[in-house]
Amino acid sequence: MSEYKKKVEIRWSDLDPNFHLRHSVYYDWGAFVRLSFLNEHGLTPALMLQHHIGPVILREEAVFKREIHFGDTIEVLLYLSKCKEDLSRWTMTHEIIKNGTTLSAVLTIDGAWIDTQKRKLAIPPEDFKKEFNTIPKTEHFEWII
Repeated sequence: MSEYKKKVEIRWSDLDPNFHLRHSVYYDWGAFVRLSFLNEHGLTPALMLQHHIGPVILREEAVFKREIHFGDTIEVLLYLSKCKEDLSRWTMTHEIIKNGTTLSAVLTIDGAWIDTQKRKLAIPPEDFKKEFNTIPKTEHFEWII
């Protein structure tokens, strides 16, 4: 798969007093697209509950490039930019595109998996690898040690 993107809608409540998108909405869109991808590719909340494991964010950053206003059309693209071979740690990049061509923001997150019973970072089960590895990779994707 070379690209994964989702359309999202701007709600009136997503706007700030300057009538452009509130900063926290960008992060919400990133989470929505990440979890949509996982769910659509078999890494469902039910499967994660069964294995007592879930994704956790260690760092999240947004670089804002162009304002987004009510009425703009928005797509969010998802890429894997770094990953340990055991999938225990990873970095994902999201590009937020408005009106089909304008890069409006880039989100970067560093994540890991957490054992939801032990409340400690963990390596996901082996059967997660196939689906997780189908996340489209950035042009400069790298495996990390």
